[in-house]
Amino acid sequence: MFAGEETGILDRPQPLDFAELPKNAPLPPGYERVDRADAGALAELVSSQGGTLFVGPRCFQQEPHWPFAWWSAGNDWILRFDADEFPSRELRNWLMSFRGSPDPQQPGYTCIWPLWNGKRALNSTWPNDRIFLFDKRRVRFPGMVEEVPIPEGEYQRLPLVLHHQPRRKSFGIRNLVLRKQAYHWRNVIVHSLLSDATNVPRWRWRLREWPPSWEEFRSHPLRTALKRLVLFPVYTAKILLHHHLYSCLYSVPLAGLHHFLIGVLLYWRRSNNQSCD
Repeated sequence: MFAGEETGILDRPQPLDFAELPKNAPLPPGYERVDRADAGALAELVSSQGGTLFVGPRCFQQEPHWPFAWWSAGNDWILRFDADEFPSRELRNWLMSFRGSPDPQQPGYTCIWPLWNGKRALNSTWPNDRIFLFDKRRVRFPGMVEEVPIPEGEYQRLPLVLHHQPRRKSFGIRNLVLRKQAYHWRNVIVHSLLSDATNVPRWRWRLREWPPSWEEFRSHPLRTALKRLVLFPVYTAKILLHHHLYSCLYSVPLAGLHHFLIGVLLYWRRSNNQSCD
């Protein structure tokens, strides 16, 4: 396990392909192993479970740290839960069974991640694409905000629930428009897109090009921004109506607006000759 922390060494992880880093290599600059007994509750928790705690540059988002985390992991299968998530009983039982089964020849699994309104889950069947378990040998990944591990093949969808129950809603206006963190996410995304995909920490990603959805922004930022501003709400509305989530319809424009702001910000920075160094 690792935790982002101000180390005073780097303000972001080095742009390495961690899959090509030997397992016995020294820790990359910016990361250190924490073995101190006085390091706090998180270190005690990790130690009690037989794990190892690392700290690294504070990025204010988790994706740039994933390649390091996968490199430092002792096993090939990666289980990913956030701090405000926990498995349903059925998912927990499935995971216990999975640990004792032969290694499956596929990249990983997705589960259901119900919408949460701050007090209760609004459904139990959608979204059903939350990647929670995958084989690091069968995925590729450029370490940028809002990117996910790209499988070699297809993830298997499981009808099992991973609960996500923050104190706030897990969707809506606050998440994409009102939170300061959302503006930070867009800044980091645009900062990354001003350069090529080898300028971020990555895993088995050797291309200078970004995945197609991001390359579309780089090629035509304003056109892509306007297209997604129009098409994403239509797509979102169809899904919400199909799942009878009428109380969530107010959030229909938000994903399109989020991508619109990314495209406009990218266009503005590129017009002002800002680049990523």
